[in-house]
Amino acid sequence: MNQGANMAKISRDSEIVEISAEPQFDYGQKVRSTKTVRNDGTFPGKDIGEILVKKGDIGYVTSIGTFLQQYYIYGIDMVERGYRVGMRGKELELVESNNAVASREAA
Repeated sequence: MNQGANMAKISRDSEIVEISAEPQFDYGQKVRSTKTVRNDGTFPGKDIGEILVKKGDIGYVTSIGTFLQQYYIYGIDMVERGYRVGMRGKELELVESNNAVASREAA
């Protein structure tokens, strides 16, 4: 299946407009994947369907963008995997906030 066909499968969820609120996560926060994420054809160098992130993988928020003027897409640096993956907020959970890190460093 080509990338154009994959992109045609993307649909808007008209019930949700995430970007009308502040992002769920912030730069530098440690997050965990709540789902296994496979390549939809937009990740170079990996086959379509290949696993990019496994449920439970840990990463750090390095960028925050938007998609379809509706969703936040978080650039997550998956340190153990050696690459960065774009993920939706619903695919992530917070492991550690910046405040927790700053509190430990100050102690």
